[in-house]
Amino acid sequence: MKADLVVHSSHELLTLASPAGPKRGPAMRELSIVERGAVALQGDRIVLVGNTEDVLAKAGNAAKTIDASGKVVLPGFVDPHTHVIFAGDRASEFELRLQGASYMEIMAAGGGIMNTVRATRAASLDEIVRQSRERLDTMLAHGTTTAEAKTGYGLDTENELKMLEVMRLLDESHPVNLVPTFLGAHAIPSEYKGRTDEYVRVVVEEMMPALEAQGYLGHDPPPFCDVFCEDGAFSVEQSRRILQKARELGMGLKIHTDEFKALGGTALAVELGATSADHLACTPDEEIRLLADSETVGVLLPGTPFGLAEDHYAAARKMIDAGVAVALATDLNPGTCYCESMPFIMALACRHMGMTPAEAIVASTINAAHAVGLGHEVGSLEVGKKADLLILDSPDYRHLSYRFGGNLVQTVIKAGHVVR
Repeated sequence: MKADLVVHSSHELLTLASPAGPKRGPAMRELSIVERGAVALQGDRIVLVGNTEDVLAKAGNAAKTIDASGKVVLPGFVDPHTHVIFAGDRASEFELRLQGASYMEIMAAGGGIMNTVRATRAASLDEIVRQSRERLDTMLAHGTTTAEAKTGYGLDTENELKMLEVMRLLDESHPVNLVPTFLGAHAIPSEYKGRTDEYVRVVVEEMMPALEAQGYLGHDPPPFCDVFCEDGAFSVEQSRRILQKARELGMGLKIHTDEFKALGGTALAVELGATSADHLACTPDEEIRLLADSETVGVLLPGTPFGLAEDHYAAARKMIDAGVAVALATDLNPGTCYCESMPFIMALACRHMGMTPAEAIVASTINAAHAVGLGHEVGSLEVGKKADLLILDSPDYRHLSYRFGGNLVQTVIKAGHVVR
């Protein structure tokens, strides 16, 4: 066999092998570590994984080798919940929150999401591409090689389509692969204040057919559809209407739910077979049990309560022990969590949600991949999967969560190419 690249002699090679699906329960602590491990890559795929001596013997004279002695090698991170596509910032609101204003108070006064909507509507496509590319560069530097990206800062047909076009352009030109999600139901735009049902009708009868007409649903896989099911945003029944329409169109389903108040959105996600339910900061025990018995991945976002200076984090320990397939994500957004770093999210998950360093890595790789429907392609170092891997400047995987505020990612390999 002729490999193009071999990464060899790692102190710890974390394969995260999980051919049966996302990891649950005690399996979330299993990293499938190979000591003095090696990975051989051919094109954009992994062709060999194992002990260094065996891999080098089988790989032939590889065109290039990387000596990872004393280092940790693991899959590229998958960030399954981001709002990376936007214009402007909300630093002024950060200051208001420090002075005592709550997120929902700012939103009710016309700020919050609507501030970013106004900035994104006003910005040109090229300007949104430029600003979003800078954030993707930072994400890549911290080890993210695949990321979900949501619309939701357009909130009208023209600008929601503009955001999807930004995603398409960046996905074609940036090393980070983007998984698109339509979030037309992110908030009620100011022009529909007090007329939420009418706006839901626009989402279902105008925006979503426009996605189909413009060819965005013809991709394989098609975009996901997400809804912010929350007090002050969309009710369970309004969310159901949107998600059922999305399912009719062949879209995958996601839901923002239980961030501030439990309305029953997690149960709705399970009922409709959603790929993921996200936030889950106040999910009731009975809905945790429903989630554990389903195929829906629970995506937890500890950066959001941290960004809001709150102390109420999702009950990750309870969820993992119940058997929920738990993933982690940044929730990168301009209002509540302007964070591009998955390692920092892991550090928070260990300190504030009771996760172990191994569970945090599983939740940021193979389980996160399943949360965006790509568990068969990325998230672990297995033969046949995409050649997305990281080399850490550390001999011990636990340092990813143990240390914070810096960046241990030394080398990023995306689709078989060294990109950092």
